[in-house]
Amino acid sequence: MDRLVASPTFATSLFLGMLLLLELGRRMAIRRGAKGSEKEPAGVSAVEGAVFALFGLLLAFTFSGSLERFNKHRELIAEETNAIGTAYLRLDLVSKSAQPTLRESFGKYLDARLDVYRKLPDIEAAKAALTTSTHLQEEIWTQAVNASRLADSHPDAGKLLLPAVNVMIDITTTREMAANLHPPAIIFVLLFLLGLGCSLLAGYGMATSRRSWLHILGFTAITVITVVVILDIEYPRQGLFRADEYDQVLIDLRENMR
Repeated sequence: MDRLVASPTFATSLFLGMLLLLELGRRMAIRRGAKGSEKEPAGVSAVEGAVFALFGLLLAFTFSGSLERFNKHRELIAEETNAIGTAYLRLDLVSKSAQPTLRESFGKYLDARLDVYRKLPDIEAAKAALTTSTHLQEEIWTQAVNASRLADSHPDAGKLLLPAVNVMIDITTTREMAANLHPPAIIFVLLFLLGLGCSLLAGYGMATSRRSWLHILGFTAITVITVVVILDIEYPRQGLFRADEYDQVLIDLRENMR
């Protein structure tokens, strides 16, 4: 759940850095032109094109990967909802005397699971809620095993209920792994450095004309916004973009348990 750097900090640093490098590149070109005798080396345009192309490809692939992982998060929310709902329905198979306790435990468990993601970006609070849900998993498993052995439970209660509870428990590990599956930090460092490098080259190429703030701010803002969107999609619980609305299916399930 941890992230390399917060989106506002990353965005501000990149925005200011790009503006600085644009101006630096422009001044370097003006100073070089003032000498008058030096010509541009052959192949400079090709090198600039290659650097910009590399930056564009890195942006595209990072965006595509983050969107794919975001869609996986949404699928896992639906899978967990189905797993909890299935296990909850199968409580009808155990003895009626054991059902109230189990249903109450399921309600507490679902509340704890929702708290794990509601607490974010407070990592410590989210971990505390995760610990609570883990304890409740153990409690539910013990209660389900004991209830399935009662004389007035359905003969197949253990065969049907326990696998469903097991799936409900396993999906939490899958979701936790998915929440921690991100590109290596070096990818975001490379995005930052390439953004600065492209700004230096762009500023160098703009020295032959008057300073155009429309182009300067446009190039900088579009690049920064794109990178911030990638970060927010990659960490949908911690940035400006939130994935909380997709938890509604879990909230609806909790309401149906009351």
